Amino acid sequence: MDKGKFEEFSVKIEDDFELEKIVSCGQCFRAKTFENGTYRFITGDKVIYIRKLGGDDYSVCCSGGSWESVWRDYFDLGRSYRDIREGADRGGSFVKAAMAAGAGLRVLRQDAWEMLITFIISQRKSIPAISRAVEGLAEKFGRALVTPFETVHVFPAPEGLCRASEEELGSCGLGYRTGYVRDAAQKVLTGALNLGALEACGDEELFTELMKVHGVGKKVANCVALFGYGRVSRVPVDVWIDRAIQEDCHGCDPFESFGSEAGIIQQYVFYYKRNVQREMPA
Repeated sequence: MDKGKFEEFSVKIEDDFELEKIVSCGQCFRAKTFENGTYRFITGDKVIYIRKLGGDDYSVCCSGGSWESVWRDYFDLGRSYRDIREGADRGGSFVKAAMAAGAGLRVLRQDAWEMLITFIISQRKSIPAISRAVEGLAEKFGRALVTPFETVHVFPAPEGLCRASEEELGSCGLGYRTGYVRDAAQKVLTGALNLGALEACGDEELFTELMKVHGVGKKVANCVALFGYGRVSRVPVDVWIDRAIQEDCHGCDPFESFGSEAGIIQQYVFYYKRNVQREMPA
């Protein structure tokens, strides 16, 4: 990518939008924070640098036209998260506290292929370990892109992972998930799994099709549906969400009453349980 194709300009975002919360709620693993408060995000072969200026104003640096064509959808800016929070009278006091604490986060609409591999890798791994593995794959097998600030690597295409040996993939810290990653890459490359065609599926059909992939269980399928396909009704249940249900909601699922927005509420609860509540004094 030619560095000259990047443009710097300001945008106004008149809704909940806090970059640190967005990158701290377990949904994206390649974001980077710079000392001046700039955050970098990558999706596909697009890169953005975004920094809060004050109030609702943000400085943006990205390739020409991509703010409207890519990043507005990526940040789900067509939906009012403030309205969701302020209009919610369900879920009880715990969920209300989670929404208040998480105000500013958004569910990112990321690349379905990257999300499939990322969340296959995520099983039984900490967030830092997931980030290292995903970044390792990109650096070893992804194409380099030169931006005005750094050289980054796109997430590798299926053919890149299919060409890699077991040892090369394993060197990225995939462990027992190496075979799962190779199998998924081969299915996508051969067309046995058509990720683009799955866009037309309803939520349940999408979930069922994803579950057919070797190494994809309920949590991973829901993560891919939520973060890769924008299906914000889906609720991935990991250790943090399970603890919230058992410890804070008396074993009752608080998400069902939120229907088509349940996945957004899940992100508030995940952020609150992992990043806020566990830091509170006993």
